[in-house]
Amino acid sequence: MIQNKSGLATVVFCLNKFESVIRRLEEGLARYLKNRKDEQIRDGLIMRFEFTYELSHKTLKRYLKFSLANPSQVDEMTFQDQIRTANEQDLLLGDWSDWRRFRDLRTRTVHTYDEDQSELVVDKLPQFIEEVNFLIEQIRTRIS
Repeated sequence: MIQNKSGLATVVFCLNKFESVIRRLEEGLARYLKNRKDEQIRDGLIMRFEFTYELSHKTLKRYLKFSLANPSQVDEMTFQDQIRTANEQDLLLGDWSDWRRFRDLRTRTVHTYDEDQSELVVDKLPQFIEEVNFLIEQIRTRIS
């Protein structure tokens, strides 16, 4: 249990699930890169990206609530403000434009499916994986 900066709440920060989905995404990408013609692996990889993206956002938001003096202000922040706040805390490698791109890719994969979009997502996965690995390491360092 860890107390947040306001001293009012304790939080148990478990990163195991987040770490696990990142590893599955890395494994899926490695497998797909061995055979880029395998559409089933690519489709599964897209789903893993969607899930990892969602979990990265939830984990970031949860950490910001933990780290800020006024946790309720996080709920009032836009996604862009959450990313800027995370950058101010040196939690991320990328900036708002990178995370907006990840968000746009995630939105496209959910609402529209076509091969060009899928390949665009796959091409951005190495950058996304690097980003979420950095995020999890920064959080882990700060809560230990």
